[in-house]
Amino acid sequence: MVVCGLACWRCRWLLPLLLGLAIIMGIIALAGRGWLESESEPYVQQASLWESCTRGEEDLNWNCESLMDYGWGRAAAATYLVGFVILVICFALAVIAFSIEILRFNFVRGIGGLLFVVAAFQIIGLVIYPVKFTEDIPLTGDNMFSWAYGFGWASTVVVIGCAFFFCCLPNWEDEVLGNIKPTYYYSSP
Repeated sequence: MVVCGLACWRCRWLLPLLLGLAIIMGIIALAGRGWLESESEPYVQQASLWESCTRGEEDLNWNCESLMDYGWGRAAAATYLVGFVILVICFALAVIAFSIEILRFNFVRGIGGLLFVVAAFQIIGLVIYPVKFTEDIPLTGDNMFSWAYGFGWASTVVVIGCAFFFCCLPNWEDEVLGNIKPTYYYSSP
């Protein structure tokens, strides 16, 4: 027989763990140089959230230009970075909320609401970047939005999933805290 109280009490750390995973993916997206890359050789184009680099086919040195010189570059970086900072705050709040002996379920729902704000900021940054990049930066060769850009989207998807769970968790307050009596089914002879 399995009683939910003990199992859910240990599983409550899954949501902060997922938020930690989203933070790691966000760090990779912020620091990665693979937002846009050349698809095949010769590799002549490479970009991050912060700069765009090109080189000639025979040249070994990259010539980099800051994307912070463009208004859309500052907007994309700022919105993604603001979302990331709020995500770190939500992670800290989640650890605090789940460390308390009695969970504060209204507090948990507030974290879910903040996570929807995080997702909105990150989506805005992730949409501004490719649209304006392809309009304003001359692309050479075949290019693709690559692994670091994908980590940005992966972080956003995890945040959206966690936001739903944080918002719905108070509906199962009694189950998580173990306040429900177990139901036994038996048949009489």
